[in-house]
Amino acid sequence: MLGPKVQGGVIDAYKQLTNLLLANCEDVGPDFVAEARRIHYLEAPRRSICGHASQDEYEMLRDEGIDVMRLPLLKAENLH
Repeated sequence: MLGPKVQGGVIDAYKQLTNLLLANCEDVGPDFVAEARRIHYLEAPRRSICGHASQDEYEMLRDEGIDVMRLPLLKAENLH
């Protein structure tokens, strides 16, 4: 098990990483699945996007060969 200092450092590093990634993405919200497909099939400009997708939608995108990554966002109330 990680000690409190190491665990806190890992959490801080993860927060910084997610903040950096999200700062460089266009948030398309609930249109994520449709926009990811449009980008993949060259119907929209290539760019980094973020938004919402269910687990089934995420798996369908992966099955189509679309590179997506689920990124859990940390909330203060979920940290121990």
